[in-house]
Amino acid sequence: MLIFVIRRVLMGLALLLVSSFVMYMLVDFTIDPLSDLRTSTDPSAPLQMEQRTEMLNLNAPPWVRYFDWLGAFVTGDFGVAWRTGRSVSDLLGSAMISTLQLVSFATVAAIVLGVAVGIVSALRQYTTFDYLITFFAFLMFSLPSFWVAVLLKQWGAIGFNDFLADPVIAIPVIIGIAVVTGFVWQLAVGGDLKRRVIHAGLAALAVALVLLYMQLTDWWLRPRLDWVLLTVTSLGIALTVTTLSTGLRNRRSLYTALSCVALGLVLYYPVRYFLFSNAWLTPYMNYGVALLLGLVAIGVGALIGWLWRGPDWKQSARTGAISAFLIAFLIFLDKVMSYWGAYMAAPAIGGRPIQTIGDRAPNLGGNFWVQVLDQYTHLILPTLSLMLISFAGYTRFSRGSMLEVMNQDYIRTARAKGINERTVVMRHGFRNSLIPLASIIPVDVIGLIGGALITERIFSRPGMGQLFIANLNADDIAPVMAYLVIIAFLAILANIIADLLYAALDPRIRVNA
Repeated sequence: MLIFVIRRVLMGLALLLVSSFVMYMLVDFTIDPLSDLRTSTDPSAPLQMEQRTEMLNLNAPPWVRYFDWLGAFVTGDFGVAWRTGRSVSDLLGSAMISTLQLVSFATVAAIVLGVAVGIVSALRQYTTFDYLITFFAFLMFSLPSFWVAVLLKQWGAIGFNDFLADPVIAIPVIIGIAVVTGFVWQLAVGGDLKRRVIHAGLAALAVALVLLYMQLTDWWLRPRLDWVLLTVTSLGIALTVTTLSTGLRNRRSLYTALSCVALGLVLYYPVRYFLFSNAWLTPYMNYGVALLLGLVAIGVGALIGWLWRGPDWKQSARTGAISAFLIAFLIFLDKVMSYWGAYMAAPAIGGRPIQTIGDRAPNLGGNFWVQVLDQYTHLILPTLSLMLISFAGYTRFSRGSMLEVMNQDYIRTARAKGINERTVVMRHGFRNSLIPLASIIPVDVIGLIGGALITERIFSRPGMGQLFIANLNADDIAPVMAYLVIIAFLAILANIIADLLYAALDPRIRVNA
């Protein structure tokens, strides 16, 4: 393993060196830092051309300038954007944070939803649900991203902000949403007519009750996860995680998840009103502290699973860790939403919270929770835009991979042994269906980091794509080269990670073979 990693790293560095040289030559050939002065009527233009030529060393051959740039780059000096005088490191720092926020949310959502829907579609092959998902996936895959982004701005931002002026959903609309949800849910569940009717009715009833509760409690103007919604959502998380992790027949695993729910409900008020209060943690709150608290929740959930033990304590610990983390995230989300009223009333927001441009509202102010809420509202639309396109690809890949796996001999053997269907699908089918995706996901993530140009442009997010376009148009080679080298490095790293994931998912693969 170590020899493989070292060999791949050395090969990657050699490839990075060659590609950086080629990219520098191409960029240098493309841009002209003197273009604005060549057409200028300013009498001092010739003098300015001489000064700029000397400043940028344009009299030297391109390959000489490349080695000068490379010598500074490998020592951590990314140069200075001569147009603005700002350090390239500072430009990259702010741009990468904005892009990573966008890409991380969009990628995680697309992978989770795409893989889940793709697997269900494969298990319901040639059914109405499968045809609907296939149609929707091809539709989203074929739509141009800029068109999806514009529609989201019109209906997801402007339309929703207008709705908040009088947030009332008519009873016929609630009934219609509930009926459509029940219909889609029974298609996904499958089974005989009785099973379908029961699941459709339960799903429709649940959606109708939730929408009515939100309507009666004025939830749209004061969104929150109060004790009632937290209880219902936490129980749903516990049952779902247990079903996917071990199955409900594993009672110790189920008791672990329910214990996490009970602990979360007991700690809801102390955590929300004391730990997260202004006098306690809020003055010191940041994303690092939030991540630390998430790790603590995972540890507590794993400990609860270990205490319950069962046939395999690792299964209970895994169920507890996942359940505890998700429930802790709900409490964190509830605290963020508690500042919705203050956020809506801020002059920088003006009662229209869903933003269409930028990555934060200027001159907003406020504490950590207000800033998080502001960043989330700016992330909603571009995240949905990227997620819908990526979702289509992951759905098709996971469906095809799952169909191929479920037709293998070892799946038929597992069923012949009498193993329950959940174990066959999750333990034998799902893990092996992830092997082809292991080579797609890392590269796709890097592609999103370097390629979200259109989405960032439409939503005016100051990310990596905007940085590249702006400096390429400004004929500034230092930021452009820093962007290209970082993307090339991440692409090489993604391929190494894909190979390692292959070996982790399939024991038959040896990376040092």
